[in-house]
Amino acid sequence: LRRNIGALGTPNLGAIDEFTRVNTRYTFLTGQRDDILKAKRELTGIIGEITSQMTDIFGQQFKLLSESFEQTFVELFGGGQAKLELEDPENILDCGIEIKAQPPGKALKTITLLSGGEKAFVAIALYFAILKVHPTPFCVMDEIEAALDEPNVVRVANYMRRITSKTQFIVITHRRGTMEAADVLYGVTMQERGVSKVLTINMNDMAKELNIKE
Repeated sequence: LRRNIGALGTPNLGAIDEFTRVNTRYTFLTGQRDDILKAKRELTGIIGEITSQMTDIFGQQFKLLSESFEQTFVELFGGGQAKLELEDPENILDCGIEIKAQPPGKALKTITLLSGGEKAFVAIALYFAILKVHPTPFCVMDEIEAALDEPNVVRVANYMRRITSKTQFIVITHRRGTMEAADVLYGVTMQERGVSKVLTINMNDMAKELNIKE
């Protein structure tokens, strides 16, 4: 028995205090871990709810936008068809969106296969489709029709005229067709070198003075 007791070594007289210290630390860290795990579960639940709501809202808005895009495309192009497609309908928040367009007299293609002018026209149609779903009171456009030929410039200008009851447009342009559809023209000229001057013409007032009927 003495041999066995001797084999135990010198008793640790501070073991009780050491246990109390370590146990207190353990209890504190365990509580911290439990709080973190609880917060993680709550955050995961919130993220799941938000993701579900976002999926529903995005799906509804995408459907509205797709329908609006199809209508706007036909109105601008004077025919043809276009549609928006989700690359992965099962994962709509992370997948890409494919734009397919078929101008009148041409085959249905993805937007990447269209010419530069056609791409610009499709992009304008998509933008107007967004405005139709969610109108804004004020909109600034900077030479969006620069790549279009003259007949399509006129189509874009006429379309903007039709929706001016909901949205006021300020358009930066050098195209005659767009300027002809404007109510007010603002031009910048430099009669003297280094001195810019703004010229303003109210087309409605000019039409009345010249007795021009629309």
